[in-house]
Amino acid sequence: MTAPDEPALLPGRWVAMAALLMANFINLLDVSIVNVALPSMQHAFDATDSQIEWVVAVYILTFALLLLPMGRLGDVVGRRRMFLSGVCVFTVGSTLCGMAPSIGTLVGARVIQGIGGAMMIPQTMAIVPALFPPRERGLAFALFGLSAGLASVAGPLIGGMLIAVDLWGLDWRPIFLVNIPVGIIAIVATLRFVPSLEGNKALRLDFIGIGIAAVALLLVLFPLIEGRQVGWPWWCWAMMVASLPLIYAFVTWQKTQAANGRPQLVPASLLENSGFVRSVGLATMLFSGMPGFFLTLAMLLQVGNGLTPLESGITTLPFSVGVLIASFISGKLGVRFPRERVCAGALMMGGGMTALQFLIPGAGEELSRIALTPALIIAGIGLGTAVSPLFQTVLSHVDGQDTGSASGAMQAFVQVGGALGLAVMGELFFATVQRELPGALDPAAVYTHGFSLAIMFSTTVFFLLALLVWRLPVPNLGETAPTVDKPHLV
Repeated sequence: MTAPDEPALLPGRWVAMAALLMANFINLLDVSIVNVALPSMQHAFDATDSQIEWVVAVYILTFALLLLPMGRLGDVVGRRRMFLSGVCVFTVGSTLCGMAPSIGTLVGARVIQGIGGAMMIPQTMAIVPALFPPRERGLAFALFGLSAGLASVAGPLIGGMLIAVDLWGLDWRPIFLVNIPVGIIAIVATLRFVPSLEGNKALRLDFIGIGIAAVALLLVLFPLIEGRQVGWPWWCWAMMVASLPLIYAFVTWQKTQAANGRPQLVPASLLENSGFVRSVGLATMLFSGMPGFFLTLAMLLQVGNGLTPLESGITTLPFSVGVLIASFISGKLGVRFPRERVCAGALMMGGGMTALQFLIPGAGEELSRIALTPALIIAGIGLGTAVSPLFQTVLSHVDGQDTGSASGAMQAFVQVGGALGLAVMGELFFATVQRELPGALDPAAVYTHGFSLAIMFSTTVFFLLALLVWRLPVPNLGETAPTVDKPHLV
């Protein structure tokens, strides 16, 4: 018998989950797939280095800035309605990207994509508790981890294949146009199978809080994205320092709003919830080591060792296999052993990436792509093992009406963590390459050295994460599952 606080077992819940996963996948895919096509775009538009860098940067910036307000707006107007609107906006943005006649139009279309992504992504995890009872949520959240891992690795692979095939002579444009049929399928499946979850009309938007949060995030993310490209001038550091008083002002404002019974962007109860804050911090740590790892590994394989984008993507496929294996295991475990699973996952990620440093060839040695497989599988299993219990832990502290805000807050911090990790690892990698490459007899060895230095950041973060999780209290997720809105089908 279904417990009173559990949603009814909806017959189409797994189809609905597939629609959520498709949206999550194409959003994450667009972050990584574009990197493969940047040289083709630059050649097609005769764009400058700065212009082509903004094709990537403007999407990340827009997406991260809007996650918090869009998550809260989903709580107000209804999560399915906001999710559908986001998929539509993202699909339109993808169409404009694929048809862009100039680099300026492409950058503008990427802004629209970022807006759509920010509208739909916070709703994906917020809808899950309304679809599944606690005993099935472990598998559902594990599938989000799977989609994240697959998108990270599949981006270069799919991008390389589409560019190599050169469909109808469109060159790089199909990497965006492929989102159109996926978006349409996600919209149809959502309309048919995702329950209509009414928003809480009593909630209001905190426009001052939105402004403070947006400026604070901008002061952090802009220098992280642009700092390395412009040589880290003083104003980059000044912007990041200036974000600290704004963050304090944001927290103070949210508490003031709560004390006066006024709307908050992030409910003050969440900011005062030590369990939620700890869990978000741990999730931020986990994802801070991932984007920089894939960027530096792709540079090592393609530029350092001369692989094509397609060959590079195939080389990293074992990571996705590892995520897939762990996701199935996590689904079976459900909400059990959260601390042990996060610790084990972090240790496997750190161990797998440490092993890569000994498997990458040194000076004068040939790259053996098959030799990298065991380490990549172990690291992938680690990610798939850690993601599901961490996501569940974050949302286990949240009441049903605030799940959109909580999901948006978590993913905003995850984006900030990813940008920070990318900046640190990119600086270590590219600074080493620029310093040692001129006059080097073996360029591959230079890229290997840069990769080894950069990956030390990831391994340190993952080992530290394992230590913190083991020392910090993690709730019994089976007992702390959040209450959810009761769904009804339309």
